[in-house]
Amino acid sequence: MDASARRLGWYLTLGGLLAVIDTTVTVVALPKLVDDLDTSLATIGWVTSGYALALVAVMPTAAWAVGRFGARRTYLTALLLFTAGSALAGTAWNVESLIAFRVLQGLGGGLLNPVGMAVALAAVAPGRRGRMMSLLGLPVLVGPLIGPVLGGLLLDHASWRWIFWINLPVGLLAVLLGRSVLPVADPRGPAVRLDVVGLLLLCPGLALAVFGLSVTGERGGVVSTSVLLPLGLGATLVTAFAWRAGRVRQPLLRLAVLRAPGMAAGAATVAFFAAGYFGSFLIIPAYVQAVRGDSATLAGVIGIPQALTTGLMLQVATRLVDHVSARRVVGLGISTAVLGTVARVLVLDADTSYPLLAALGAVIGLGMGATLMPTMTAASRSLPPGDLPSGSTLLTTVSHSSVAAGTALIAAALSWLADRLAPGLGGGGITAASQLDPASRVSLAPELAQATRLALAVSALLLALAWLTSRRLPTAPPADDGTDSPAQPGVTRSRVAGAGRGAGPLSSAGGATRRPRPPSR
Repeated sequence: MDASARRLGWYLTLGGLLAVIDTTVTVVALPKLVDDLDTSLATIGWVTSGYALALVAVMPTAAWAVGRFGARRTYLTALLLFTAGSALAGTAWNVESLIAFRVLQGLGGGLLNPVGMAVALAAVAPGRRGRMMSLLGLPVLVGPLIGPVLGGLLLDHASWRWIFWINLPVGLLAVLLGRSVLPVADPRGPAVRLDVVGLLLLCPGLALAVFGLSVTGERGGVVSTSVLLPLGLGATLVTAFAWRAGRVRQPLLRLAVLRAPGMAAGAATVAFFAAGYFGSFLIIPAYVQAVRGDSATLAGVIGIPQALTTGLMLQVATRLVDHVSARRVVGLGISTAVLGTVARVLVLDADTSYPLLAALGAVIGLGMGATLMPTMTAASRSLPPGDLPSGSTLLTTVSHSSVAAGTALIAAALSWLADRLAPGLGGGGITAASQLDPASRVSLAPELAQATRLALAVSALLLALAWLTSRRLPTAPPADDGTDSPAQPGVTRSRVAGAGRGAGPLSSAGGATRRPRPPSR
């Protein structure tokens, strides 16, 4: 890529770093927050789920915001809102206020990924989007490396409030730099009105569905009315949104982009993989702190090999899909993640070696690095620049919705399994285990370890479903036109590739190909 594209890619990693650090730091803090705020694991899970749902609620508006205000202004406003939410979250006085401020964070953070991705992908040719995505994936390497360890140190030696305040310097720096780095002539989709009806269908629908999943473990199981009612209502609202989106001129999310080659398969793969992978993040910290009684710092250290291999493999795999079949790369990545997760399920017991858990985490990280960003790269590659805001918004909305749903589902499974397998907890789930005295915890450790093992099996099942959907990804690598220039609006990938093969120069009128006149006789 040329210097301006690289500079833009490096800048956009700052916004991604904010989101990744904020997620990984919070995961190791959940058991500590349960104690300090005197609440349950299911309730404190809304510190994560509420943030994720706020991301989901605002993400569908990204394409509209870019068309209405431009990507530059939208991105900088989102950064300011996220940074303000971080400052307020550090001042929370109870679990309700913390959840509310996390929602505010999410409303800002939800625009960072889709808008940043649209800006980045529009800056390079389709055949080189893998290179740009490798830069955008750097926070996946840096964030999980420093987030859990830094979070554990802050929890053990300072206060959980600092896990939010560490966002402030990065956020303010990103705002200052963005004024000079973000392009003034940024990509805009078609200027449309905000689909308020679609917003009122989609966002409450997703929130109700996730809420139904989150209370499964504490309200009588899946068959209870308090679970089935929000699940059914949420599914109905989301279905109504999808039906309506195909029948109005300016829907909140343009589901028509799913007809592009690889988009539908990519969205399905992202959904299952994000739910299984990120949903399982709370299991090892809960095992280390609640089952084994060890520190949050140790839980963060165990996650370092997984974060390291994720980031390193991501740098290889996102470039690799510029040259070889995305189906092959992603399929191998998901298979590796499934094998590592199944191995953890088989070895997890009351006294499993921490180095062994860390080593298996490194295997899972290799799979993650070869899956999520390469899938998004392959799915969005066939989209022309005018559809990039809609495509990136759809993919990131699916991803973060699945993170919220997967976290709620696996947290509920863990609480339900702990109650069934360890009746001595008195119905308090895995949360009650963190409050036991050492002797009582040791006596219940085998049952609690069994609960974490079975909850981890739910993650393995979701990852296996992602492998099945990845079989529909494109098989052929993209053609590289040999330039760093972005595709012209309205030019399809096949035409760009054709230009690179000597099919004639591209005209400015709709991307039509002008062929040279035959010589006169």
